[in-house]
Amino acid sequence: MAVHFHAPPERPAEPARQGPDLPEQDILVDGTPITAREVAAEMQHHPADTAEAAWNAAAQALVIRRLLQDAAAARGLDPEDDGALDALLEAEITVPALDEAAARRWHAAHPERFGAPDLWEASHILIAADPEDEAERVAALARAEEILAQVQADPDSLPALARLHSACPSRDQGGHLGQVARGSTVPEFETVLASLSPGQVCPVVVKSRYGMHVVQLHAHAPATRTPYEAVADRVAADLRAQAWRAAVRQYIAVLAGRARIEGFDFAAADGPLVQ
Repeated sequence: MAVHFHAPPERPAEPARQGPDLPEQDILVDGTPITAREVAAEMQHHPADTAEAAWNAAAQALVIRRLLQDAAAARGLDPEDDGALDALLEAEITVPALDEAAARRWHAAHPERFGAPDLWEASHILIAADPEDEAERVAALARAEEILAQVQADPDSLPALARLHSACPSRDQGGHLGQVARGSTVPEFETVLASLSPGQVCPVVVKSRYGMHVVQLHAHAPATRTPYEAVADRVAADLRAQAWRAAVRQYIAVLAGRARIEGFDFAAADGPLVQ
């Protein structure tokens, strides 16, 4: 199984300073520098919610590459060749033999991977409300209850009312959400969908972090599970990949523990060690 890294970036010209302050010091791995400019260039490959998180992910990736390059060089391999890094990992990583009982347990615990989840076809009207604004939520609840009473009196009125009142983009489709798979929306919404019969309007307003919902279920396709025997090869591939990633993480942690890393707290870094 291959491990892929981005090619070491060229050192760009000093960029104009803008946005949040990020570390400017170089990182040293056993005396070999990874410059702040190199980390900045690597950040484009690690999108994150904040610039700091992207910087940390980029720095971690470059430190890992340096650790593997040094380990490859110690084996007499070309440290600049990604194929050599793959060869290093193949030589160093041992994945335990697959246990069928464990494979069957994995299959049973992950039905969503080896079958089809619950699917609901539904419509709703959303009256938006800030989850932190109690007065706004009280007002939204009162408004949603008024709309719910209209929909209960005439379920066919929901599309027109959605176009008039809903804060969800689905208002353009008359509130129709299409197919909603289990796990694709907030739990409180899914709980209500699972409790309704096709054609039924939920008798109460549904509260979520987004606001208040008037909900109607149109159809439900129950989840299906594929038998283990039909997907045994896929289960085995899942478990081998999982075991391989765990072994690589452990190997990299060992390399990091032996190395002297300055300018970056590798032990505190959060995120995937390999991709």
